[in-house]
Amino acid sequence: MMIIATALACALLCGAASAAEPFDDKFRQLDELLPTPTAVRTASGAPGHAYWQQRADYRVRVRLDEAKRAIAGSETITYTNNSPDTLDYLWIQLDQNMFAKDSDNRRVQTAPSREAWARARGADDGVHFEGLRFMLESRAFDGGIDVGSVTAEDGTPLRHTINKTMMRVDLAQPLKPGARISLRMSWSFNVPEMNVLGRRSGYERFDDADKNDIFEIAQFYPRVAAYYDSKGWQNKQYLGDGEFTLEFGDYDVEVTVPADHIVAATGELQNAGEVLSAAQRARLDQARSSDRPVFVVTQKEAEAAEKAHSGATKTWHFKAKNVRDFAFASSRKFIWDAQATRSGANQVLAMSFYPKEGNPLWERYSTQAIVHTIDSYSKFSFDYPYPVAISVNGPVGGMEYPMISFNGPRPIKDKKTGDITYSKRTKYGLIGVIIHEVGHNYFPMIVNSDERQWTWMDEGINTFLQSQAERAWEKDFPLGRGDARYITTYMASRNQVPIMTNAESTIQRGNNAYAKPAAALDILRETILGRELFDFAFRQYAQRWKFKRPTPADFFRTMEDASGTDLDWFWRGWFYTTDAVDIGIDGITEYSVSSKDPEQEKAWQKARKDAEPVSITNQRDAGVKHRLDLHPELKDFYNEHDDYTVTNKDRNKYNETVAGLEDWEEDLLKQGKHLYLVDFSNLGGLVMPLILEIELKSGKKYIERVPAEVWRYTPKKITKLIVTDEPMVGLVQDPYWETADIDQSNNAWPRRATPSRLELFKTERGQDDLMKDIKVPLKKNEDKK
Repeated sequence: MMIIATALACALLCGAASAAEPFDDKFRQLDELLPTPTAVRTASGAPGHAYWQQRADYRVRVRLDEAKRAIAGSETITYTNNSPDTLDYLWIQLDQNMFAKDSDNRRVQTAPSREAWARARGADDGVHFEGLRFMLESRAFDGGIDVGSVTAEDGTPLRHTINKTMMRVDLAQPLKPGARISLRMSWSFNVPEMNVLGRRSGYERFDDADKNDIFEIAQFYPRVAAYYDSKGWQNKQYLGDGEFTLEFGDYDVEVTVPADHIVAATGELQNAGEVLSAAQRARLDQARSSDRPVFVVTQKEAEAAEKAHSGATKTWHFKAKNVRDFAFASSRKFIWDAQATRSGANQVLAMSFYPKEGNPLWERYSTQAIVHTIDSYSKFSFDYPYPVAISVNGPVGGMEYPMISFNGPRPIKDKKTGDITYSKRTKYGLIGVIIHEVGHNYFPMIVNSDERQWTWMDEGINTFLQSQAERAWEKDFPLGRGDARYITTYMASRNQVPIMTNAESTIQRGNNAYAKPAAALDILRETILGRELFDFAFRQYAQRWKFKRPTPADFFRTMEDASGTDLDWFWRGWFYTTDAVDIGIDGITEYSVSSKDPEQEKAWQKARKDAEPVSITNQRDAGVKHRLDLHPELKDFYNEHDDYTVTNKDRNKYNETVAGLEDWEEDLLKQGKHLYLVDFSNLGGLVMPLILEIELKSGKKYIERVPAEVWRYTPKKITKLIVTDEPMVGLVQDPYWETADIDQSNNAWPRRATPSRLELFKTERGQDDLMKDIKVPLKKNEDKK
């Protein structure tokens, strides 16, 4: 009997599944999608007792030819095989080959639609000067890496085969588990102009009187590709979007540049006495204990260096421990400031390098943003483990490497007046991009996810943390991403792929790999789990996988394991589909519990009858004299009483009924609760919790939160019971816009009008008047400046 009652209650309150269409179980487990747990990667999401990863140590010597804008270098790679597999060859990344004329990156480019190309209505759907220049210059640029030699440590040449952006090096002897091998290589390439050819690395030319460049150099040396348990060799070609998946190791790098250049790089400077003046060394030492930025190289010194180009060279020596990559920046234009900060027990030197064109923004905000990022990210994950953190202003808009990042925003100098100004968007854009790129030190430079495969694991997670840091910077910081309300337009669009799409196949990369996963994690923290559970679970993920290589399954499983919550429905909907959140209120029926007291019930019935509208006929008959009015003697009992008159029979029946009730049953009749059956439709397909703002007749409002599991039996339509102490006069689903619902127009009862504005335009006359246009005075060249 209890089973029957439960089934009936479910049918009433949850809605019954239709037998006419197949049941879509939004809460089925992800077992068929996630890889089987192993001793390397456990079902809890943690590294197993058999976890392993490879190691690659580098000794690099590189020279920058400023006049030719070219790089030449040599390196020794010491590779340790920690896997249980015997390796016959190594795969090496040659990412500079994406700039080769015959690269896949060039060949797979497609044009916009024919309509956008030929019938552009504006800048948004037309071809820009920069776009056409890129198309033409990329065909003319002599790009790509020239590998001079590949040898064993003793100088014996090793057979190698270049396959576009990858190179296979065949080993003379198989590399057994636990063994180590050293390779030597020499190479060179022409540095691309970043603002013309783009992509994460290059030089910026300044066409002023002094003709100086800023070089931001990355992907400049052959790097061993990742080899790991669930993938094997990660040797996907580099097409430009899928970033870099590498092994940890120690780096010893010497960078030879013009003697008047300042170099910023991954790692710690080993020879300050050889490359810095005594005054600069003293300022650098001062910065190591300062809680405010100290200028190591002043703007005055940088401006003096710009005017005198040295013909000599200096070699800057850096060392970095336990990093997965190395990058550097070099220019005589650099101003350099530095400040000390702490992360747990670790002392960190935050440093910024920028030209005078970056001021006054950079001297005020860059190093402060670095310090803030370390403070904020460490709270969510782990203490920053490296000795330095660097932000460089140059041609790259935003790109990260261990301990160093390249960031682009600058003020604008008016060509006529010389005034230097910056917009609100530029200011907060600078702070935001520095937070984002410095934050990448945590994800993926330390939590070493496979960027070539899963962009969202570094970009999406990092964008989520960026939004947390931005909120901590300033109240009402103008967030660009990370809040649920900012992703609704994208989720309502048609041109989508699931988040769990390979990096090179992702459509709308910014929305898909950055904004949507960031919004999903924000919803998971604020709406699904709550901050306490989410923060604990996320910290567990970061701690478990720092200096290791997690996969999506490791993240999903850890978040469930550490929060104690089954989230398969959430991962499935947000990460494996393109469903949207669109939950609408269809209808509401109000019920009140009958007291069975005829005095109350017949009064309620009469009030309902009296509330009905008066018919149009009776309205027009108002004032008409009826026979009964003229002959009152015709009135009898029924003219004095109506259907709502309480009789003694009614009273006796009520007394008999009450006498047969137990005390709790009688109390239930007296409570006077108001019951509402509310019908909800899941129009978008993505199941989510119901967040209901209930407004009562007295004006009181409160929130009732219903878990997403309310949709487990019927994912398309449900009926939910709401019980109130007084009449409900308003109901809003998702009142704080916290679930990314794409259509707010169906979220309120009663329905609300959508506010908008009508813009009126004056009719323009006299267009295309050739007779008038020919009389317009011709402007002189100086008028155009």
